[in-house]
Amino acid sequence: MLNLLQRFGRASGGLAAVEFAMLAPVLVAFLLGSIELTDALACKQKVNGLASTAADLIAQEKAVATADLSNVFSAVSSIVYPYPTNNVKIVITSLVDNGSGGAKVAWSCAQNTSARTVNSTVTVPAGVIATSGSVILAEITYPYTSTVAKYLAGTTNMTSTFYARPRRATTITGPSSCP
Repeated sequence: MLNLLQRFGRASGGLAAVEFAMLAPVLVAFLLGSIELTDALACKQKVNGLASTAADLIAQEKAVATADLSNVFSAVSSIVYPYPTNNVKIVITSLVDNGSGGAKVAWSCAQNTSARTVNSTVTVPAGVIATSGSVILAEITYPYTSTVAKYLAGTTNMTSTFYARPRRATTITGPSSCP
């Protein structure tokens, strides 16, 4: 019996298979984690691009019509592709200098959420809005659901805020109604 135990202790056949079996779950977890991280970063980049594009498109106008905002809201699916866009929350707001270092809402339109209240005050970072000037604010909230861990974790809201100064007018005239 002792001889059998000594032979078993010296045996090294199959050692690599046992080590691989122990490391395989860790390697798979690293693989799935890197896939998830890459996907989340790509989605966040698209959300940032959506905010800057929405603000920039509106900032190029002198006056915004309802159809212009509809077109911006429709462009979401192209910008965020291949991610689903049915629950993307978009708020586009024109902010004007209130004379005391802050800003107030001139007009606001939204998709899948509530627009900002007209004439309400909004805190903006220093230097964003010029004295007696205005700025377009685009706020995006994207409910990101992990492709790898969708059964383990819930939804994470990715947000992006972008300010754009009007290019062709001091203040952009808002639409008669929101889409």
